[in-house]
Amino acid sequence: MLTRDAMRAQIAATIHEDPSEIGDDDNLMDLGLDSIRAMQLLTRWNETGLGLDFPEFAERLTLNAWWTIVERHQAGP
Repeated sequence: MLTRDAMRAQIAATIHEDPSEIGDDDNLMDLGLDSIRAMQLLTRWNETGLGLDFPEFAERLTLNAWWTIVERHQAGP
């Protein structure tokens, strides 16, 4: 199961930042995350069975928004 802290840590590692530098409402693209690396993260998270969809993530580029999507998928249908 993916946690919010794990998500923050994985995003931080991807953009070579400390997790504490990623605020809940920071625009992840402004912090250096590009679409290729975002897709790589989603692929990693989908390997756990989440079934996440990139266009949904691309609409809102913050940790809060992404966590809301992940929580919904982890809760099931």
